Amino acid sequence: MSGSLYIISAPSGAGKTSLVSKLIELDSHIKVSISSTTRAKRPGEKDGVNYHFLSVEQFQEKIQQEDFLEHAQVFDNFYGTSKSTVEEQLKNDKDVILEIDWQGAQQVRKLIPEAISIFILPPSLDELNRRLSGRGTDSDEVIARRMQDAVSEMSHYHEFDYIVINNHFDTALKQLHSIFSANRLTQNKQQMQHKNLINALISSN
Repeated sequence: MSGSLYIISAPSGAGKTSLVSKLIELDSHIKVSISSTTRAKRPGEKDGVNYHFLSVEQFQEKIQQEDFLEHAQVFDNFYGTSKSTVEEQLKNDKDVILEIDWQGAQQVRKLIPEAISIFILPPSLDELNRRLSGRGTDSDEVIARRMQDAVSEMSHYHEFDYIVINNHFDTALKQLHSIFSANRLTQNKQQMQHKNLINALISSN
């Protein structure tokens, strides 16, 4: 496969979604994997764009077929990442991002050890609280729970290959993109992409 698989995780409020959204605008070779879910479609959502919406029976069938890189049950709904979909994108020379939590990351690394993992951290707990509060959609109780969950999630940072601290958005975006750019310049990647050139350069007359 010519593309690379990336795992990006972060606590709620760290800015992962905004960074990834801007990243794929900047780089046409990067795609975000679309997860499958059994939850109901929300207004404005489209199948195959926001999620692949499946029935519980369809989801269970894919589990039996071992078509998920990772999957989990969240309350009454199931979520998962299709292995066949990701493999198809990788074969098409795309770098594929999985936006999943640390538990999903553990599952994926067992199946694909070469996956590159990135954890996004906020610059401080105070700033994380400010960002969560600034949404204006959650109660103080919900925010307190999210903060508690965030601390638990961030304790797994050491399981990831790279850390990006989202203090200044543009700086964090450049750092995130640099990981993708540098990985494309490894000896193995360059050898695959420029095989004929390299052979011509080193071949004797």
